Amino acid sequence: MDTDKTDHPIAEARANLSELLSAVRLLKRGYFLTSRGKRQAALLPVDLGELVDQAGGPARAAQILRDHLSEHPPAS
Repeated sequence: MDTDKTDHPIAEARANLSELLSAVRLLKRGYFLTSRGKRQAALLPVDLGELVDQAGGPARAAQILRDHLSEHPPAS
């Protein structure tokens, strides 16, 4: 399994879940699980997941990030 790529088909991720979870934990990387090329879910480091939980859940965390990015766009 190529832990350098960000997107992984769900079937591939299922077959290599231990390796993928180790990469999330040790490398602090996030991965997207895909079905037919579309992102369906994400595996994230626990510290990021806990921050999302503290923010009030995924929808609230996404809104906080959108608001922040509209006020402070990333440098190109």
